[in-house]
Amino acid sequence: MPRSRSPRQRVVDSVVNKRIAAPTAAAIARAAHLLRDGLLVAFPTETVYGLGADAANPDAVRGIFAAKGRPADHPVIVHLGDAMQLAHWARAVPDAAMNLAAAFWPGPLTLILPRASHVADIVTGGQDSVGLRVPSHPVARELIAAFGGGIAAPSANRFGRISPTTAQHVDDDLGNSVALILDGGSCPIGIESTIVAFSDDRPVLLRPGGVGVSALSRVLGRPLDEPDASAPRASGTLAAHYAPRTPASLLAPDMLRAEITQLDERDEIVAVLARTLARPADFTGVWLPASLDASQYAHDLYANLRTLDAANADVILIERVPDDDAWLAVRDRLSRAARGVDDDRD
Repeated sequence: MPRSRSPRQRVVDSVVNKRIAAPTAAAIARAAHLLRDGLLVAFPTETVYGLGADAANPDAVRGIFAAKGRPADHPVIVHLGDAMQLAHWARAVPDAAMNLAAAFWPGPLTLILPRASHVADIVTGGQDSVGLRVPSHPVARELIAAFGGGIAAPSANRFGRISPTTAQHVDDDLGNSVALILDGGSCPIGIESTIVAFSDDRPVLLRPGGVGVSALSRVLGRPLDEPDASAPRASGTLAAHYAPRTPASLLAPDMLRAEITQLDERDEIVAVLARTLARPADFTGVWLPASLDASQYAHDLYANLRTLDAANADVILIERVPDDDAWLAVRDRLSRAARGVDDDRD
């Protein structure tokens, strides 16, 4: 597992790279000023790093799409300071949505609600709904408070690729596209927020994430509905997403052993993310052992995928994770990361 940089090392790195700044009061004030000027600022949340722009400035939000290479019809999430700001961004907030906000905000939950009339199409992907959340990370909260408005912020990486969980990931992906990167260390959760949409007051699960589905159902007093054709588009819900550039495959442990043997016989370079399988003594590729704990696995996932993607392997092999609810969000990310890749192997 890649090691997080120490606070001292982050400060040293910030001196070397002027785009990356430790989240001092002065740096946060500067970030808020840059946002007001229509520029892009990356900042940590409890889930992943976000690429932020003034959500009330359509031209600034368009800058997010240009930097990421993001399709114009793919909506972004607006980050707020507290639930009291919902009324400014949503024209209707069902009681069930307010109950979820009261239970899980600040935290890794996004609510999709009917948009207020002033919300720009570029924020919503042209839809009649808007994604809203209140992050819990202290740096994100300080930035939102200093800025004084909503910050539109999808993940701070190239569209469809592995999400960033450190400031260096952001810089590696986006570089000069970002005016400032606030370095809050490694993101505590490591995968994106849970997304729940309210269509006709019905809660619909669009994406599993940092808040578990069972916890949501307990607050709602009912299960969440599955999305149908009428469900709104939302961040991170395309079939292929969170993907390394190296082709990736998900395999059960016994199939993983067999695939490694077959690829080795063909002199292909293999990178492996294994959860229960021990590294073979004669294995010469990159082998990362993953946690048996779902929360820790999620925290490490994107950093591990980036390490494997940098190994110059022909293929990444990933051991499948368990089928129970604790692993739902991880399974979602892995299935999308391994989807949509041209793979000409036998």
